[in-house]
Amino acid sequence: MKEFVELYIENLRKILLSLDISVIENIKNAINKTEELNSKIYIIGNGGSAATASHMANDLSIGLKIREIKNLDVESLSDNSSVCTAIANDIGYENIFYAQLKHKIKKEDLLIAISCSGNSINIVKATTYAKEVGTTIVGITGFSGGKLKELSDINFHVETPKGEYGLVEDVHMILDHILYSYYVSQKPKTKYNYTVEEHD
Repeated sequence: MKEFVELYIENLRKILLSLDISVIENIKNAINKTEELNSKIYIIGNGGSAATASHMANDLSIGLKIREIKNLDVESLSDNSSVCTAIANDIGYENIFYAQLKHKIKKEDLLIAISCSGNSINIVKATTYAKEVGTTIVGITGFSGGKLKELSDINFHVETPKGEYGLVEDVHMILDHILYSYYVSQKPKTKYNYTVEEHD
């Protein structure tokens, strides 16, 4: 076990050091633009990436809002299980994000699409539609990047052998925490209008 853990940590360290960190600033700028335009951020992902999408939506929306740092309109489209399962049951799982975005997403909005392979059919279909609308696409990918990497205007890519879901998802979650922590670091510490208790 000790050897496995050491190897996992070493692989994660190598991946982190190999990242193109300039892309993170581009993502930050795209997020800031939605606040300037009073537009919306949609986030999509399956499985572990759905959990990351939900976590990111929480951090970037209410996490920053209650600290009076930013007022971003952010929605994770995998969070409503009734909507997702109704769409999947009625017209197919490949449509769970596309159907939610159709006739709703606007050119000035931002779509953050998270997929380790970059080839999930429902991610690609929704992203293709948003691209046709003219929406800026932030693709968060792994492995070789797949179709999502090609569709992205801004691509945060974690290059790994195919199947290294754990390492890729770890780094995707770290991206969220980098963005959130950056915004928090830019705000002088003041009393919140809301009661925010810090817990270990």
